Amino acid sequence: MIENSLILMGEIGGNDYNYAFFVGKNIEEIKELVPLVIETISSAITELIGMGGKTFLVPGEFPLGCSVAYLSLYQTSNIEEYDPLTGCLKWLNKFSEYHDEQLQAELNRLQKLYPHVNIIYADYYNTLLRLAQEPAKFGFISRPLPACCALGGPFNFTLGRKRGTQVPECCDDPSKYVSWDGVHMTEAAYRLMAEGILKGPYAIPPFDWSCLSSEIKNTQNSLMNN
Repeated sequence: MIENSLILMGEIGGNDYNYAFFVGKNIEEIKELVPLVIETISSAITELIGMGGKTFLVPGEFPLGCSVAYLSLYQTSNIEEYDPLTGCLKWLNKFSEYHDEQLQAELNRLQKLYPHVNIIYADYYNTLLRLAQEPAKFGFISRPLPACCALGGPFNFTLGRKRGTQVPECCDDPSKYVSWDGVHMTEAAYRLMAEGILKGPYAIPPFDWSCLSSEIKNTQNSLMNN
């Protein structure tokens, strides 16, 4: 069964980065984690290849500088730290780019080492960044970074608030927002993310749906159109 499966690898390492950032480690310390995370992803793929796996979808990092939780944690009065187009924190997005560069290099190495398998890179970073760059194009509010369902602050998110201590007020129409609760995205954002990967252009190499059976194609079309 595994040889006929599309294996989603992760995402792996996200919580390791989150913990390091949230306990206050500096960026140079956190960058030291990247080779360890990449090695873990590579080892997991290699092990699954040994078990017969042939097709892998490997996600990159989210644009952390656009995350409501990170924007709240690293809020600053220095406007130079923000991208004027998106409102995202530039230095955090640079970290995501750094991770993705290292990951893609390792995936290219693995693909050459195992030419009989298909290793597909899912560009989470750019498929989500476009939602902040052109929110109206995708049906979101003009300032899409604040969370739909959270508590207060410029991004409608309170870092460190204990769950269950206060009932948050949620927006009337979550489909107009990218972030649901400051940590997770809305269904609308995830749908656009999935479409960008499955239909292109945010999968490298792109999916080739022509090789699928008609039954699988019908299932795929149903999922994407609902």
